[in-house]
Formats: sequence, structure tokens, C-alpha cells
Amino acid sequence: MEKLKRELKEQIIELLNLEDIKVSDIGDDTALFGESLGLDSIDALELIVLMENGYGIELANPEEGKDIFATINSMADYISKNKK
Repeated sequence: MEKLKRELKEQIIELLNLEDIKVSDIGDDTALFGESLGLDSIDALELIVLMENGYGIELANPEEGKDIFATINSMADYISKNKK
């Protein structure tokens, strides 16, 4: 699971061009949206594409995204349970 979490952090930094952020700056329980990383709804769309292309997971209900993309831990947990 730790490998997956690190991979997610690296992919988020690269995908969203977070040039001033390092993997070590993102805690496993750090909120990805709002004050901490400051991601927005456009970034959420990018994360949905990451889930589909990188892990073969389609989000049937976009409302689930709020909980899934809350933290690295929640993303990693969802991926580990739903990866195809």
C-alpha cells in the first residue's frame, strides 16, 4: 500500500503540474482539496482520468469522487479494492 501511495503522490504532482510540491509535502491524510493542496474541480476531472487510465477504474457516480479523492489514503484504499 505504501508503494501505491507514493505512486499516487508522484502522479498527482506530475499530472497537475504542482511544481512547488514534493512527494514528502503530501501527507497520506492531507486533504487534497481546499486549503492544503488547493486542488479544484478541474483537478478533480484530471484525477478521474488518472483513475480510469492508470488503474482501469471508472467512477460510475461522480458524487463518490468527493470521498474517494479526499486524501491519498482514501484514493489508495479505493484503488486497492476496485483495481481491475
